[in-house]
Amino acid sequence: MIFIVVKFQVKPEWTDRWLDLVAPFTQATRNEPGNKWFDWSRSVDDPNEFVLVEAFENDAAGAHVNSEHFKTATTQVMPQALAATPRIISHTIDADDWSAMGEITID
Repeated sequence: MIFIVVKFQVKPEWTDRWLDLVAPFTQATRNEPGNKWFDWSRSVDDPNEFVLVEAFENDAAGAHVNSEHFKTATTQVMPQALAATPRIISHTIDADDWSAMGEITID
């Protein structure tokens, strides 16, 4: 699967509205064939930083970045609220889902 983490530095005046701003993009992406997850979190160290953790089946990421909702979000919706270019890590990994953490076992 393709595992992606993106950090978005949001302008302070957009921080409280960020998740609403990206909600249509989030829902459209979650509905894509081959999307495994698309989850937003907020940094505990920087209230203006949002972290997106997403995963796609290997052959689905290309369709994602070529979709109309991706193009609209990245060219028209998100830029107005961003303070900096997002930072990304994207790798194909040998996994299909999250694995249990070996160092902690809860019965």
